[in-house]
Amino acid sequence: MAKKIIKNSFEANLSRLEEISALLESNNLKLEDAISLFEEGIALSRICVNTLKDAELKVTELKKKLEDISLPDDEESED
Repeated sequence: MAKKIIKNSFEANLSRLEEISALLESNNLKLEDAISLFEEGIALSRICVNTLKDAELKVTELKKKLEDISLPDDEESED
């Protein structure tokens, strides 16, 4: 029942996680299917967490670059 994990967009992975959560909460699954879905959910969770960590790092780097930008001397003295 579990789908093969492939590299999808964050939004697609999150959507699949929500789908898995709903399926597991439905209590209409065989034990083997529930375990398989749970394993898929764990794998997708790791992918999503890593994607979020990468995005956070990118934003931090961009903010640092923005802080490193300085105004020319004549513009700074006008303040």
